[in-house]
Amino acid sequence: MSERKVNKTARQNTGENRTGNRRIRKIKFTGAAGFVFTFFVAVTVLVPILWLLVSSFKTDTGVIKFPPRFFPEEWTLHQYLYVGESIPIFQMTRNTVVFAGGVTVVSLLFDSMAGYAFARMRFRGSKLLFSIILLTMMVPFQIIMTPLYIEVYKLNLLDTYLGLILPRATSAFGIYMMSSFFEGLPKSLEESGRIDGMSEFRIYRSIMLPLCKPALVSLGIFHFMNNWNDLLYPLMLTSSQSRRTLSAGLAVLVGNKVIKYGPTLAATMISLTPLLVLYIFCQKYFVEGIAVSGMKE
Repeated sequence: MSERKVNKTARQNTGENRTGNRRIRKIKFTGAAGFVFTFFVAVTVLVPILWLLVSSFKTDTGVIKFPPRFFPEEWTLHQYLYVGESIPIFQMTRNTVVFAGGVTVVSLLFDSMAGYAFARMRFRGSKLLFSIILLTMMVPFQIIMTPLYIEVYKLNLLDTYLGLILPRATSAFGIYMMSSFFEGLPKSLEESGRIDGMSEFRIYRSIMLPLCKPALVSLGIFHFMNNWNDLLYPLMLTSSQSRRTLSAGLAVLVGNKVIKYGPTLAATMISLTPLLVLYIFCQKYFVEGIAVSGMKE
């Protein structure tokens, strides 16, 4: 009897070891497949950026040479010098920073206030109003661009920083994102504030807003990136070169029949660099904000 039990136990242990080894192999295979897929996605995303960076140091002949070569035969700064001579790149960069930064700061304030109101304050018509705001996300900008231009013209704000910032003081996407984030926070926090006699605005400012740092950073990156890269909107509301943004300045390098490929690549790299730096330093909060904003209680 004892030998049978020993043999049975040994077979069970052998079966468990085989099952454990299969699980380990499956985990290793899944990990390797995930690594290969991640590496492929990373290469797919990074190669065009590296190609843009390297090509901006090529000569005009090297840019359009066929078959193309990844690294230039002759490294040169001519394309960047040409961009600096053709357009006021530093002035346009300043205009873009003022425009994109101003819209980002103002939008974060109003989006967070509206998001808190819809998430925490119940008032008559709140659901209907929130639904109407979300419906505006389905309206293309091309439909409202003419009425918007007339409105800004009537306010005498054309070709001004205020005229660029004011129409984008808030957004439906920002309100929705902040509302989703506030709904995921414990209600006990605001209830404790009300017990202490705090006003609704003070609860928002002192208790709720500091907890929204990840969502604010990720939403700020969205706002800054979208306005930094926007072409049609600032091109429509500005007429002088002193108020042009970088995207509008890049359009000058693309003519009706001739495209200056080298300077265009260099100017694109100049425009892209601030966004890359911003994302590198804020990617932790960006990912955290995206993950937490979709959570509910």
